Amino acid sequence: MNAERPMIEVRDLVKRYTVPGRGTVRALAGVSFDVARGETLGLVGESGCGKSTTAQLLVRLERPTSGTIRIAGEDVAHARGARLRRLRRTVQLVFQDPYASLNPRMRVGTAIEEVLAVHDASTTAASRRARVAELLGLVGLPASTADRLPGRLSGGQRQRVGIARALAVRPDVLVLDEPVSALDVSVRAEVMNLVARLRDELGLTCVFISHDLGMVRHIADRIAVMYLGEIVELGSWRTVSDEPLHPYARALQEAVPVADPAAEAAWSARPLAGEVPDAAHPPTGCTFHPRCPLAEDVCRTTAPPLLPVDTGDGEEHLVACHVVARTHGSSD
Repeated sequence: MNAERPMIEVRDLVKRYTVPGRGTVRALAGVSFDVARGETLGLVGESGCGKSTTAQLLVRLERPTSGTIRIAGEDVAHARGARLRRLRRTVQLVFQDPYASLNPRMRVGTAIEEVLAVHDASTTAASRRARVAELLGLVGLPASTADRLPGRLSGGQRQRVGIARALAVRPDVLVLDEPVSALDVSVRAEVMNLVARLRDELGLTCVFISHDLGMVRHIADRIAVMYLGEIVELGSWRTVSDEPLHPYARALQEAVPVADPAAEAAWSARPLAGEVPDAAHPPTGCTFHPRCPLAEDVCRTTAPPLLPVDTGDGEEHLVACHVVARTHGSSD
């Protein structure tokens, strides 16, 4: 990793909600990670693992219960006034549902111009229209798209508009929350390739959130696997996607369809036993132990720390598992 200060620094991030009838729900429980400038970190896990909560905290749609987030050295949770406006320009969010994120009564050009006007009131109408055309071209859409309503566009086109709008203020960081999950399979690869191209051309730092380990491996430099509000494995995309160590990460990897037609006939996903525990009443010890085929007595009583393990490739690899720490040897 680059020796300079990371673009994103997350430390001991905790987020709890009070839900009527359920009490306190734990969305995040001490999450920590860094993202270097120009790097893409993939956050992967089942629904309810805390991925989207992390996204909302990164862009300051929510505030943490405790812990810190710094983006470009700026304290996200405590930013106010000019500092908060600067933060809004630095980090932008691409939403999961491209239709819900756009006003159906507002033409595409107006929706993008609105962002430009909010962040820089000194811009002229002519300069905003020119910037809209530039942004649409950047995401592979004709300038005439500016005159169309979202309902007249395909899902893939709407998501391109969402990306164009996120890029309007020239951010340094893009947080993409399941950006292709609402799209047809036929256009997912196109949008993924677009994101990868824009990241490289614009030098963006990205956090790419998905439930699909196979999808993330094609764009991420590193992958963090989350379960019930915790990171259980973090390492290079190659290691985490091809040779994961944590039992939960292995289950996600085994659920990825095989591309080889010869192997596909023999492939069958092996779903995890049981259900994701209630975040209002998480299990003691390792939160994954009720579903884990490797669980031991210590797993039921003691939460495993996220520790570096030796994978032999010289790259940092962190796993939160008592069994893995013993069998692979923690390098801490």
